[in-house]
Amino acid sequence: MNKLKENPFVKKVGINRIMLVLVLLLMYLFFCIVTKWKFLGLSRLVSSLNYAYFLGFLSLGVTFVIATGGIDFSIGPVMFCCSLISGYCLKSYGVPMGAALALAVGVGLLFGIFNGFLVSYLSVAPFIVSMASMNIAKGLASVFTKTQSVSWPQLAEGGWYRQLVKIGNVPVGLFILLFIALICGILMGKTKTGRYILCLGSNSEAARLSGINVKKYCMLAYVICGVLVGIASIFFVGAYTTVQPGYGDQYNNEAIAGAVMGGTSMAGGVASIAGTVLGVFVISLLQEGILAMGFTKDYQLILTGIIVIVAVYIDIAARRRKN
Repeated sequence: MNKLKENPFVKKVGINRIMLVLVLLLMYLFFCIVTKWKFLGLSRLVSSLNYAYFLGFLSLGVTFVIATGGIDFSIGPVMFCCSLISGYCLKSYGVPMGAALALAVGVGLLFGIFNGFLVSYLSVAPFIVSMASMNIAKGLASVFTKTQSVSWPQLAEGGWYRQLVKIGNVPVGLFILLFIALICGILMGKTKTGRYILCLGSNSEAARLSGINVKKYCMLAYVICGVLVGIASIFFVGAYTTVQPGYGDQYNNEAIAGAVMGGTSMAGGVASIAGTVLGVFVISLLQEGILAMGFTKDYQLILTGIIVIVAVYIDIAARRRKN
């Protein structure tokens, strides 16, 4: 195992990413065999990717927050809140489609600013802030839409936004997700902002003493998360059209699981954008595979919870070995 880790290719790519790729291939093969090769069809892959797009943006966003040593359990309800408010304005007030999409991102940005300000400048615990934001997002969306579900227009009704997800069988959303993931990877690994965000997770007091504006960069991580959650809301309605108030919690754990599985440490200071994307693909393939086997989504929730526990334990064990 040590020789494998010392291999130049493995060191460059990362053992965790290689393992995730192998897991993806083995999962796909397993589901194909169990479903008597029915899973091999293009429709299953497209359906799996539809799930991966919005979940991918959620995971990318929460990766920045976790990198600071924080957490955000409000991302799922906030995503629904963005979709509901902007969709209601589109349907009820005649807001143009482009403006509605911008509003969705704007609502996510406001929640990111709200969360970041409370955590960074008022020193409220991230767990408490995220729980409060989750309830605010649910309540705000319900009040704004009068507890009614919102259905975004289909492509034939002028819903050109759906082409952001796919055009025919071309997975446009995959290219957009990978492009934004590339930007996030550069931001996290190649810029001062990313290095400072990681420093906060490693040792915020040492970062402060070295002259880093801890509050600014902590808040910036939440702002980035908010913007990505707003983008996730666009891809959610692009894939599933109808949104109901009071939901979204189920996507919190899945997004966090994708980030943690990809190598982002729950203790902060370590993050992998490429790993997050691979982790999201594992979660989305698992979801589609379980449905293809005839089981309900409840089984996927159980497996996702187990995955989170295992990933966190592996992270803890790795840190102990380093220490």
